[in-house]
Amino acid sequence: MSIAGSGPEAGRPDPDALLRAAAQEGRGRLKIFLGAAPGVGKTYEMLSEGAARRRDGVDVVIGVVETHGRVETEALLRGYEIVARRDVPYQARTLHEMDIDAILERAPRLVLVDELAHTNAPGSRHPKRYEDVKELLAAGIDVYSTVNIQHVESLNDVVASFTRVRVRETVPDSILEQAEIEVVDIPPDELIERLKAGKVYLPAEATRALGHFFSKSNLSALRELALRRAAQAVDARMLDDVRALGLGGTWAGSERIVVAISELPGCDTLVRAAKRVADGLRGPWTAVFIETPRAAHFTDEQHTRIAATMTLATQLGGAVATVPAETVVAGIKSVLADLRATQLVLGKSNRSRWFELRHGSVVDTLVRDTPDVAVHVLPMPPAASSPQHVRTRPGQWGARSGYAITAAMVAGVTGIASALFQILDLGNVALLYLLPVMAAASIFGLRTGLFAGIASSLAYNFFFLPPTGTLTINNPENVVSVLVLLGIAVATSQLTARVRAQADIAAASARTNAILAGFLRQIAGINDLDVAAQMICDDVARLLDVQVVLLARSSGPDLEILAASDPAYRLDVMDHAAAGWAFDTGSSAGKGSGTLTASEWLFQPMKAGETVLGVIGVASDRAGNPVRADQLPLLSSLIDQASLVLERLRLQTEMRDVETVRTRDRLRAALLSSVSHDLRTPLTAVIAAAAQLRHGATPELIGTIESEAQRLNRFVANLLDMARVEAGALKLDVEATDLSDAVTEAAHDVRRALEGHEVRLDVPPDLPLVRVDAQLLHHCLLNLLDNAGRYGEPGTDIVIEGRHRYGELRLAVLDHGPGLPPGRESEVFETFRRLEGSDRAIGGTGLGLAIVKAFAEAMGMIVEAANRPDGKGAAFTLVFPAPLMVRDLAPESAS
Repeated sequence: MSIAGSGPEAGRPDPDALLRAAAQEGRGRLKIFLGAAPGVGKTYEMLSEGAARRRDGVDVVIGVVETHGRVETEALLRGYEIVARRDVPYQARTLHEMDIDAILERAPRLVLVDELAHTNAPGSRHPKRYEDVKELLAAGIDVYSTVNIQHVESLNDVVASFTRVRVRETVPDSILEQAEIEVVDIPPDELIERLKAGKVYLPAEATRALGHFFSKSNLSALRELALRRAAQAVDARMLDDVRALGLGGTWAGSERIVVAISELPGCDTLVRAAKRVADGLRGPWTAVFIETPRAAHFTDEQHTRIAATMTLATQLGGAVATVPAETVVAGIKSVLADLRATQLVLGKSNRSRWFELRHGSVVDTLVRDTPDVAVHVLPMPPAASSPQHVRTRPGQWGARSGYAITAAMVAGVTGIASALFQILDLGNVALLYLLPVMAAASIFGLRTGLFAGIASSLAYNFFFLPPTGTLTINNPENVVSVLVLLGIAVATSQLTARVRAQADIAAASARTNAILAGFLRQIAGINDLDVAAQMICDDVARLLDVQVVLLARSSGPDLEILAASDPAYRLDVMDHAAAGWAFDTGSSAGKGSGTLTASEWLFQPMKAGETVLGVIGVASDRAGNPVRADQLPLLSSLIDQASLVLERLRLQTEMRDVETVRTRDRLRAALLSSVSHDLRTPLTAVIAAAAQLRHGATPELIGTIESEAQRLNRFVANLLDMARVEAGALKLDVEATDLSDAVTEAAHDVRRALEGHEVRLDVPPDLPLVRVDAQLLHHCLLNLLDNAGRYGEPGTDIVIEGRHRYGELRLAVLDHGPGLPPGRESEVFETFRRLEGSDRAIGGTGLGLAIVKAFAEAMGMIVEAANRPDGKGAAFTLVFPAPLMVRDLAPESAS
């Protein structure tokens, strides 16, 4: 997590808050009536407010309302328009679910949907009712809904801990965060009286409930949870509105706590103190590390200490953040302003008076500059005072080359000034010495700049101030020139150091953003889970210099390794236990965390909302946390982006599964229809003809049996062909084929289906041969001719014509039927689609033309559907492109 707030002083809206507000434009508004327990009157209140909206002229309908036999609630249903529920057969009984399609078609302004946490019947579009509500909101429809506090996902364990009842139907917290919440509340004693009066459950159930869930202590605790959760939701929405408007101030509707941590020992005590403060004030809290330029010189031990402190904060339920800033004070003030914090917890280190005179006191400055924030100052343990001399780190006096270059610049200026001394006065010579001072201070830092100032002063005094050749200054005015050179060196170096620090922070932020953008760009377009997992491991390993492994749960209960950055990785029993813990609990585990620290890997969950998609593990040779503290925000961001990619792949898989189920359902419906029509009709004719055979066979009866048997055979062949297409099991046997022979053979085989029609063949014998699978082409022609026989008007002709023009060969089947609806010609090739164009009852499953399209595309052909240009009827054309035509063989040589 990273925070970069401009603060209330900036007076400008937060871009993220504006984007969230813009995302709500065009969407419906959700209002949730939140209750502590069943029977408090949530549904009653929802219906009452809906009735008030209806009296104001708002179009309100009921999607689903459960009255549970309560007379007062049922009375409120009068006058409402109720959308009929959808009947869902399930295990020999019928369930009644909300009909989301009917509501979308009705398109009211407001819909009332009771019991938000309800689980829909199997086979519904969404498994949960709250997902139905999300679709309604996306369509711009406002929704009123109800839910009890025990159904909130994050509170499920808390409720179960004192009620001894675990609720299986839950609602993600994100749903409540997007909603306006109204708490429906009555005192526990009044609810118990309602229960005893039979207004909540039947008397037998009420007696049992009073002894278990509905005890006064349970109801009091549930009531407190409901009020607290509603207060948190209201506070979050208030802060979002404040940020969107760019308003200043803390807006302390509730307490918000920030604890500042550092690299010093003893910061874990600050985190525990912040946890106690947050528990006492019942407010959210955040542990923040301010990353200043000096953090680049931290030792591995200091990075490990910061990581351990942030891990502790996470385990205690707090949020963590790393904020880059020029100074600690500026960073903390930025965080306080962005979070609208009301409480600050920080430590007071043992510093000398001389240190505070030189550098100032962070505590004193924050107490003075943050009057709206209560500051809790805790003394740091004595061990925290030991690392005071960090300033003695190597290289702080600057590189020797900087001093050498500075001395050369001073010497060069001295030579130039000596050459020009006859035409320059002393004031201009002093100005020349400003050049090496400013250059050294800006390039090499404060100490080198001071060296340049001293060297320039000495050179100026020795070579140009009388008496020359000595360091004596006779004229007091010249003392000012020397002091000016030193002052400019100090001021320039300080300004340059500040600009350089800001540039380093901006560069680090830009580098992080570039890493994240490049990472997401590489993995965003991948549609294969294995490839995406391997790329995630490789990129994270490269960016953080660690070993990475990614695990997920597929079919069994155990986690399986999807990918790893190093094929030589090794996970032992403890590692698998840590990974399983991270997956099951949604929190980190392993080395550097507070759980199963014996593992050599640190495992972090990959979440999408409330769902854990997998676990990513990192390991390295460094002591403590495998990832440095300054790398933790980058790792978290990489995991978040990788989780989005895995979620997208999961949703794609689910959509394919849903489409498979839909196709299976359509196939099942088509088979049922076929059994009742396409199979029953020819079977009836065959049975009747067989019965008449007892009285003697006639050519007519034999012909009937033969034609109907062929009809059955074609139907079964279509079903088998469709199964082959769906399974991708088509195998081509390509050979040179004469279209004249293919058309003649197909017309002969389907002659019974074309009775009553005159078939006219217009296929020139000199057409080129084509390289196709003869059997598949035969099936295509059979289905096209059978379709023409079905839809052609009785007594009309069916034309099969072949043309070779414009470098391609076209074979068309034309009928005199109702034609195709304009603009919908391509729909006839969809599976199970039948576009009826006349009032005649025409059988068929809608498989034939879909098979034609699948077979044609498998052979490299194109199939087209259009209306005849010369009159009523349809034309279906098989197009053979030039690569399929054989030009070196004559039809006669192939026959």
